[in-house]
Amino acid sequence: MTMADENQTYTAFAGMRRIASGDLATVAAKAKASLDEDEGTSILILDDGTCRVVDIDWRGTAEDVVKRLEQPSGKQEARGPGRPKLGVVAREVTLLPRHWEWLNAQPGGASVALRKLVEEARRSNESKDRVRQAQEVLYRFMSTLAGDEAGFEEASRALFAGDRKLFMALIRLWPKDVRDHAERLAASAFASDA
Repeated sequence: MTMADENQTYTAFAGMRRIASGDLATVAAKAKASLDEDEGTSILILDDGTCRVVDIDWRGTAEDVVKRLEQPSGKQEARGPGRPKLGVVAREVTLLPRHWEWLNAQPGGASVALRKLVEEARRSNESKDRVRQAQEVLYRFMSTLAGDEAGFEEASRALFAGDRKLFMALIRLWPKDVRDHAERLAASAFASDA
């Protein structure tokens, strides 16, 4: 694990209590201090953009923990076929013969036609995709921290049904910090009422 984008934020929880939010180094240092106060506590640091758990090596002092975060991971992305300078990546696509015939008959051939189709679909579905991604992030958070809470299953169904009112009602009895974080994530997880 290395330090990430400076605009990326993280949130640490000690059990159900939120202990810090901010950049990874700051959050990890505060989480380490909390862990040092009570070694039996369960600490989770979540990437706020994805709600994926960040794996931290807690050995040593807070300075040791932060220093390890700053070290490069040593992983290099493998270069494959394609046009890497342009950011083009080659992947396998399987289509029916009639699809290939249509694509090959388009101006510029199959690759140009596919890129145009993908861009058009991205533009026309941008709002729906943003809501779906926000729902997935919120669900990941809920599964990680609130999976055993009362109403979890019902709240999950309300989330994916787009029922904000029911969702908010179902999470009202969850621990305050978990509920507050879920409410913050819910701001973008429901389609706007406009």
